[in-house]
Amino acid sequence: MNDTRRKKLKEAYSQLDDAKNTIEGVKDEEEESLESMPDGLKEGEKGEKAQETIDYLANAIEALDGAMEQLNYIE
Repeated sequence: MNDTRRKKLKEAYSQLDDAKNTIEGVKDEEEESLESMPDGLKEGEKGEKAQETIDYLANAIEALDGAMEQLNYIE
C-alpha cells in the first residue's frame, strides 16, 4: 500500500474514533438519564425506550470497534 492510501486510512480511523467517542458520550448521558428516572418511568414505556436506545448505541460502538480493529491489520 502506498503512503497516500495509508494516509487516507489513518484519517478514516481517526474519524471512526471520533464517531465512537461521540456515541459513547451520548450513551453515557442516556444511561444517566435512565438511572435518574423514577422507578415508575423506568419500568414503563419511557424506560424501555431509553434502554433500547442504550442497547442500539452499544451495538454501534461495538461495530465501530470492529471496523477499527480491521483497519489495524492493514500494513
